[in-house]
Amino acid sequence: MRSAAVAIVGGGVIGASVAYYLARGGMRDIVILDRAPAPGWGSTGKATGGFRAQFVTSVNVRLSLLARESLLRFRDETGVDPGFMQAGYLWLAGSEADLESLREAHRVQTAEGLHEAHDVGLWEIAVINPAVALDGVCGGAFCPTDGFIKPLEMLRGYLTAASRLGVGIEWDTDVVGVTKSEEGRAATVVTSRGEIAVDSIVNAAGPWAASLAALAGVSLPVTPLRRQVALTEPCDRLPADMPMTIFLEDGFHLRVRDGRVLLTLPSPAVSDEPFETSIDDSWISHVSALAFRRIPALRGVRIDRSACYAGLYEMSPDNHAILGASKECENFFLANGSSGHGVMHSPALGQLLADIICGRETAIDVTPLSPLRFVEGRKSLRSELL
Repeated sequence: MRSAAVAIVGGGVIGASVAYYLARGGMRDIVILDRAPAPGWGSTGKATGGFRAQFVTSVNVRLSLLARESLLRFRDETGVDPGFMQAGYLWLAGSEADLESLREAHRVQTAEGLHEAHDVGLWEIAVINPAVALDGVCGGAFCPTDGFIKPLEMLRGYLTAASRLGVGIEWDTDVVGVTKSEEGRAATVVTSRGEIAVDSIVNAAGPWAASLAALAGVSLPVTPLRRQVALTEPCDRLPADMPMTIFLEDGFHLRVRDGRVLLTLPSPAVSDEPFETSIDDSWISHVSALAFRRIPALRGVRIDRSACYAGLYEMSPDNHAILGASKECENFFLANGSSGHGVMHSPALGQLLADIICGRETAIDVTPLSPLRFVEGRKSLRSELL
């Protein structure tokens, strides 16, 4: 039987980040296992590529600031450009209640050291993004150091750097079981290619994390959530460096990516199948109508139906990541439930979990993200705006 010090199940950007930081810290005999035939087939490949530190809760602001430090060093450390472009995030409020939500978030952000984020009035919104129709907008918030990343390049960077450090990467390998010792520790990972004796397991299986955890007798409150994305045909109506622009009223947001305008909006379930990723034509009509009304410059631009797609978020009950050792199995580690923030926070989550596994002090306090918060009756974290 083969053996590994750590088996990481899930070869997306979070699993790859964990592997890289473990190997960089000196751990050897690490293997990444993924059932996909190649990188980028899961949620990482469907991510829209936003990066922000404008969050409501302190722990998410800290995660973003830690991730931002890593992104600024990413090319030097991995040899791959993560595409980090600080074009900004512009939040737009349509009511006084929305404005107060943004102000409250700003107070948290300032307390955590995000001093460049600030409130904006209508005149400043018109300067930051002149394409926005201001009817129905009463103010907003802007952070110029937020922006965009390239998820697949980040994944490539982590996998390449981890491989250089000796990490094994096995695609087309399905994990079908976990055996445990008499003491209740994970002992082997049973895969479609055979068994691997392990010292530790990392669950980085994204939307499928709960079923993997169940194999180890671990209860994990992570569920999939379908998110749809519409793309226009190639056009030059909006500048490539336009900030991510978000309407807080309903969550509609847009950005320019690779010469197209990317549009998205929270969408209802289309069936009882939790992993459904079909595209809803009525949703495309709705989101495009919103875009044409709120961004007049897009009127007349066609939606490319063939380029539209759907992917899955991995949602936790309080919309925050679950990070650390599980209660039921002390060497079964969780990096799950990022609730739509996984790619942007992956540099921080990988570093933090590597430190947890190795018994090192973490760069930020990860207690709020502990899996124990759901089993000890702790007060849940406040849900994020989006």
